[in-house]
Amino acid sequence: MNLRTRKTVITCLLCMFAASLFAQEVPLLGNIYGRQYQSLNGKWNYVIDPLENGYYDYRLMPFEKTGFFENKKATSPDDLVEYNLDTSPIMDIPSDWNSKDERLYVYEGTVWFKKDFHVTRKPGVRHILYFGAINYESKVWVNGKKAGDHVGGYTPFNFDVTDLLTDGHNFVVVKVDNKRSKDGVPTLNMDWWNYGGITRDVMLAEVPETYIEDYLVQLDKNNKGTITGWVKLNAALEGETVTVEIPELKIKTQLVTSSDGKASFQVKAKPVLWSPENPKLYEVTVARGSELLADQIGFRTIETRGPEVILNGKRVFLRGISIHEEAPFREGRAWSVEDARTLLTWAKEMGCNYVRLAHYPHNELMVREAEKMGLMVWSEIPVYWTISWENEETYRNAERQLHDMIYRDRNRCAVVIWSIANETPHGDARDNFLRNLSLYARSMDNTRLISMAMEVTAAQNYVNRLEDNMNEYVDIVSFNQYVGWYRATVEECKLMKWEIPYNKPVVISEFGGSALQGLHGDKTERFTEEYQEEPYKENLKMLDQIEQLAGLSPWILMDFKSPRRQLPNIQDFYNRKGVISKWGIKKKAFYVMRDFYQYKEEQFR
Repeated sequence: MNLRTRKTVITCLLCMFAASLFAQEVPLLGNIYGRQYQSLNGKWNYVIDPLENGYYDYRLMPFEKTGFFENKKATSPDDLVEYNLDTSPIMDIPSDWNSKDERLYVYEGTVWFKKDFHVTRKPGVRHILYFGAINYESKVWVNGKKAGDHVGGYTPFNFDVTDLLTDGHNFVVVKVDNKRSKDGVPTLNMDWWNYGGITRDVMLAEVPETYIEDYLVQLDKNNKGTITGWVKLNAALEGETVTVEIPELKIKTQLVTSSDGKASFQVKAKPVLWSPENPKLYEVTVARGSELLADQIGFRTIETRGPEVILNGKRVFLRGISIHEEAPFREGRAWSVEDARTLLTWAKEMGCNYVRLAHYPHNELMVREAEKMGLMVWSEIPVYWTISWENEETYRNAERQLHDMIYRDRNRCAVVIWSIANETPHGDARDNFLRNLSLYARSMDNTRLISMAMEVTAAQNYVNRLEDNMNEYVDIVSFNQYVGWYRATVEECKLMKWEIPYNKPVVISEFGGSALQGLHGDKTERFTEEYQEEPYKENLKMLDQIEQLAGLSPWILMDFKSPRRQLPNIQDFYNRKGVISKWGIKKKAFYVMRDFYQYKEEQFR
């Protein structure tokens, strides 16, 4: 290597090192809502950019300094600047652009967003820019300098932007691209609306130079009389003192970090256990110096015993419903506490003690509200239908989303099931992909149950047999089936038999049919409420004969938008399988499920 080459290499390395000092993606802040932060929700300017002119030049080379992210202003009358983020239209954030701008109803591509905000810089304080979710690929700049990138539409991420900020006025620019891709997670083919935009909360958190990065507080898996956990700092500092306190249980324990900046604890306690009947949560604080994080945490155990699901040592039947993150009473993505309460209240009215949050991690607020309301949660990543099983980058993407889902919600006792997939086709590559995801989930959290939505799509002589190589990697055998809608007739439900050759709990993760709310007719007429009611009645009789049956989550609580559902005057781009309309009107099938769950509640009382 000659001298000039060595100098070039050294210069590049120094540039990379210098860049790393300015901004970087850092591990997720645990309990973002318990921290000191400035909300960046509200009015954001946006620019529609289908050709990505703000990112690429006319030779399709990325701009280094002159893209939209620079937020450039004309300084003289003859200055050529062909965009203006300040005078562009305004959109409320969080939201989705599909429901906010009629031009973007079915748009897939790039939209730029810009937000001005004020910061008072303080010595010893770092600023972490946190996004609850952006669908699907995002690039973030602060004051024209790159903060970082993220791929994945339903999980949070954050950047340390301390050194990009100025004292006073600042701006953040985000390039959002929701184009689907073959190698994405989810892939090209999906049965829900591809809402684009900054769809969840945006916050600028303030933390000390050394701060509490994350913590875990939970009931010991094998001992109901012990609470265990750990606290982790953002730096590998030994000898730092942290405190965990649960006043109601008279617990206050001081911990000292080891060389990795982490401290573990184990204390004797007899907490009231969280359950759907009594969703008890305790005030918990984790502190280091002047930094104090407050949380509400419940304690429970969840396990399986042969074909039974055991909650707090007692057999439980999962009376559930599947839910999409679709906003009630308006178009668009659900994101607020009010949206969550509405959807979950409907589930409670139906008699549910559990909800399947499909087909991706829902808003953190949704999970927290479920916990407060006494609803167990199945949480899922969008490994959906046929994705690129042999693509290593696709696997890394799925594993990252699984990691972030578990990382964010592992203190939420309501979450009892991590789901790694939905309706995936059998094959060696798929089996290897899902096996690795299951093992990874188990390595991150061995206190919850693992499942995935398998499927049964055919019967021989009316015998339905579930055979799936993933059976040994899940705790609960779950599958979707649509007898009376996609296959066979409603009457044939009476002839169907089920064989599940595994001594594990069985949860029917989906079944049902479609109806346009208010459309009535004979029970043999598709899309009437009467037709939808019949598969529910007959499926419940049929499924209740499965010996290992431990739960149900029919498809689905509320109608939701889907580009696959195009039938005029009936679907109009809505999947009508909801037992409730978008406007909160209950269909006949809702009452069938409510009555069945009353029966099951009495049976398991």
